[in-house]
Amino acid sequence: MAEPALYDLAPLARMALLGLVLAAGPLAWIALRHRGASPVQRLQVLTALTLFLTFDLVLFGAFTRLTDSGLGCPDWPGCYGSASPWGAREQIGAAQSALPSGPVTHTKAWIEMTHRYLATGVGVLITVMAVASWLERRRLSLSPWWASATLLWVCLQGAFGALTVTMKLYPAIVTAHLLGGIGLLALLALQREGYRARRLVLGRGLRRGVWAVFALLWLQIALGGWVSTNYAVLACPDFPTCHGSWWPEADFARGFTLRRELGHDGQGDYLPFAALTAIHLVHRAGALVVFAAGGLLAWRLLARGRTEPALRRFGLGLAGLLLWQLASGVSNVVLGWPLVAAVAHTGGAAALVVLLSTLIGRSRVAPALAPDARPAGTPLPSRSLAGSHPGR
Repeated sequence: MAEPALYDLAPLARMALLGLVLAAGPLAWIALRHRGASPVQRLQVLTALTLFLTFDLVLFGAFTRLTDSGLGCPDWPGCYGSASPWGAREQIGAAQSALPSGPVTHTKAWIEMTHRYLATGVGVLITVMAVASWLERRRLSLSPWWASATLLWVCLQGAFGALTVTMKLYPAIVTAHLLGGIGLLALLALQREGYRARRLVLGRGLRRGVWAVFALLWLQIALGGWVSTNYAVLACPDFPTCHGSWWPEADFARGFTLRRELGHDGQGDYLPFAALTAIHLVHRAGALVVFAAGGLLAWRLLARGRTEPALRRFGLGLAGLLLWQLASGVSNVVLGWPLVAAVAHTGGAAALVVLLSTLIGRSRVAPALAPDARPAGTPLPSRSLAGSHPGR
């Protein structure tokens, strides 16, 4: 059977229409549930709801990758030039008959296309947010350029999604696509906090600690994506040792060559098992660093929580998510990479990013000085994450 063209834009209009239909549900709910609210309040609700749906999309993206459904439809944006697997059932059936355990089956095609449908719906919601932000820019405390940046980000994320398919799960592209989804969560969380008037006062040292853990977390997520996309989770089947050794044979050079195809090294040869072991070991080492740094930050937040209850909640949330990540990560190894544990591990990483992004966003609205250090009558700043913009 002839291979389909990698890019077939014929179903693009129907895909866009389906995205509009999917986005209509959340938009209708906001319009009915908050019909008495102001446009700005409805925009705040839309941002929070889009964040929630994007979190779900990230989890479904992990499910798509972990069920080997990333190539369930080998072209983009549709499936064999059709807007749904229904229209491509003959081609999918032929591919499945030729290779029953291959990348193209009816089930995998539906999983892959469902992920694309959900992504299109989220893209429509973010487009509505960007348009509404510019229409209400005179009433917002947040620059509309934030919503525009989020829209640009989701467009780039869609491009990486296309490359994931057309470049046949190229590891660097798949990892970048994962980071793009997590980055979208961070942008939406910051945007949500920018619309709120809540303030948290963080000392300079504590704020630096938050940013340091945030940076370490991003590095660890990138390492985790590299482990998953190279199928290196089971390269070390035991814990805490690896093949009964604290430092087994590992090939770091070939394991961390970025410009290579899946399963091959930079020269096109098959990737040795020692390279997969190196990828796994580095991720384990990174987990220890993040757990230690995150645990210290959680302890400091809990200590500050004696005088600021909101910081105590952040500390408890951070500690709980770190334990969640530890449990799900170890479960992936000792239980043989079960689907539930793998998705839960991705969800925990995404939740950590949302929590720290929220803390960063909320702390930026804090006054430069503590309230009791300000001259009497000095108003607190009301703007967050934003500079001046026309009409203010």
